[in-house]
Amino acid sequence: MSYYAHETAIIDEGCTIGEGTKIWHFSHIMPDCTIGERCNIGQNVVISPQVVLGNNVKVQNNVSIYTGVTCEDDVFLGPSMVFTNVINPRSAVNRRDQYAKTHVGRGASIGANATIVCGHDIGEFAFIGAGTVVTKHVPAYALVVGNPSKQIGWMSEYGHRLEFNKENMATCPESGQVYKLENNQVYKIS
Repeated sequence: MSYYAHETAIIDEGCTIGEGTKIWHFSHIMPDCTIGERCNIGQNVVISPQVVLGNNVKVQNNVSIYTGVTCEDDVFLGPSMVFTNVINPRSAVNRRDQYAKTHVGRGASIGANATIVCGHDIGEFAFIGAGTVVTKHVPAYALVVGNPSKQIGWMSEYGHRLEFNKENMATCPESGQVYKLENNQVYKIS
């Protein structure tokens, strides 16, 4: 086995789990999931059937990732955040054939206790604040907070808020990467 799973973790048949991944206490990886290399799956996590996680995905404690979700490389899922997969759930109505898909782009971070309502994609390097309820698509590099979510700015790939000058250029204070804001989209220049 090229990954670590705590003895209390349950991993169902048909899963593919990459080298160097760690799965901690009381987590359940359901059938036919694909989990990349060097992922960290925290305590008490549920990953439903057919979920796909890229490489180096960090899933904090008490997270629920339901069928229909895909996460690219380097995604961070904060403690107790949750994805949904049915728009109008009812206990007495089976809607397993109506799961809505949600895609999380590379490097995105989703804060503690956030809820991602199904069918709304998260762009690469987006930053979803703690407790946010996402009810619409989130653009790449966007900073969103609140319930319902509202975009309040832009973030660098290193997780710093970008301050754009009159030429619509901004520099990350940690990496020195330069970004341009054009047509309400952010692009990394260097």
